[in-house]
Amino acid sequence: MIYTDVRTKKPYIQQVKKRYQKATKQEKKFILDGVTKTTGYGRKHAIAVLRGSYQYKQGKIVRLRKRRYDMLDAIILAKICELLDWINSKRIQPEIGVAIDSLVLAGELVCSKEQRKKLIKISPATIDRLLKEHKKRPVGKGRSYTKPGTLLKTQIPVRTFADWNEKKVGFFEIDLCGHDGGLAKGDFAWTLNFAEVKVQWTEQVAVFNKAQKYVFAGINPIRGRLPFLLLGYDSDSGSEFINHQLYRYSIQEEITFTRGRARKKNDNPYVEEKNDSVVRRWVGYGRYDSHEQVAVLNELYEVLRL
Repeated sequence: MIYTDVRTKKPYIQQVKKRYQKATKQEKKFILDGVTKTTGYGRKHAIAVLRGSYQYKQGKIVRLRKRRYDMLDAIILAKICELLDWINSKRIQPEIGVAIDSLVLAGELVCSKEQRKKLIKISPATIDRLLKEHKKRPVGKGRSYTKPGTLLKTQIPVRTFADWNEKKVGFFEIDLCGHDGGLAKGDFAWTLNFAEVKVQWTEQVAVFNKAQKYVFAGINPIRGRLPFLLLGYDSDSGSEFINHQLYRYSIQEEITFTRGRARKKNDNPYVEEKNDSVVRRWVGYGRYDSHEQVAVLNELYEVLRL
């Protein structure tokens, strides 16, 4: 019988050790022959073990793997992430091939077929580690009122005609993103932002201020240009959404209307993320406080939406 596991070798060695230490020189020779055949140990190692001079070392075995990705891969990935607006690596990974082709076609990137083939196989975790290691991921995006949230979905229902079912297309999270330029005084523009939960379709419309009549007036244009039915929307607990006008409209049109908890931005993670990656990314943090500027914002959103 041959022992291959340390856990089975040790009891065998303990039994043989007693005989070995009491044996004559000639008997030790035969014992060593048996131990080397049974355990696969070299003769010198077997002698050290049987004499008791060898100490077993227990601990985690760390095997260093050959590095597959380098600085050049990090540079290419950084360009891809910039093109895709630094979305989550799990969403970037399936688009790497298309992104490389687009960058090469635009003359923004030189990438060999072998390099492209290698990067297509990279995992999301490796993308994060590589960009962090080579310091290619940007740190901070400046001052913002809205930040991407985690996926906490706890809504307090207001009126439900159907279950909030994220397997269906047509359920939105909605929010307002202000353009006060750092001075929250007087009237200034707001962007009414719609983010669909399942397919992440987004729509934006600019309104002059956050009074419920302006917010309500912005819903119909968005609803009219959707490529699918509006089945429901989920808002925060602000008075611009939680009001009788929108409540009656939801009942009349049979639209599921739910709201998140007060002061809990993570209840609406999808739209909060789009406030940052769509609205702030393209509009910025300036102050817009005239009807003319609202009209220009809406012209931008007409182009941006597709």
